Amino acid sequence: MWAVLAAGGSGERLGADRPKAFVRLGERVLLAESLERLDASEWIDAIVVAAPPGWEEPAILLAEELGCSKVSACVAGGPSRAESVRLGLAEVPDEAAVVVVHDAARPFVEDEVIARVLGALNEGWDGAVPVLPVADTVKRVDGERVVETLDRTELRLVQTPQAFVASVLRDAFAGDVSDASDCASLVEARGGRVKAVPGDPKLVKVTDASDLARVAALL
Repeated sequence: MWAVLAAGGSGERLGADRPKAFVRLGERVLLAESLERLDASEWIDAIVVAAPPGWEEPAILLAEELGCSKVSACVAGGPSRAESVRLGLAEVPDEAAVVVVHDAARPFVEDEVIARVLGALNEGWDGAVPVLPVADTVKRVDGERVVETLDRTELRLVQTPQAFVASVLRDAFAGDVSDASDCASLVEARGGRVKAVPGDPKLVKVTDASDLARVAALL
């Protein structure tokens, strides 16, 4: 069971002077939370970190400071999240059975969620994603014109960690990944079967300063 931790975001929308993974969250940096949690997980055997380019050494030093013994490699991320995952996936050995992909921007990953996505693979699915129901009415718009109201009972908000059969994920990343919104979309495009499992409201994604404040309040 290998994990690829995508941590290559620039942090531009945070208005920070450093990459998102290294902004402060309480007494330490954002990356520390998810890294430590994945390392402590009973389900994860090894971790590859896709760090912001030029920040590989600080990421390795952070792992050492936290005592994260499962970190096997740290690579420079690419220009997009998907490219960062591809580069991280290249460090996962061929004999790996399962790859879990998680965003460092969602710091509060729990073992229960990891267990749920992995459980779906044991049921024969190619991949699994944690989801939350959509509470608000959702409309499709063209510019300022409302085109239609979508049926929210069929819609879900997708989170990470996402888990996949390793060979299926490798095949999905073999082609063009420039337009990929997440790993599951690439697997779906190749006909893979992806199961939606219950997510976790605490898996807030840090995108801007208000998100960072929300996450800090959960500490």
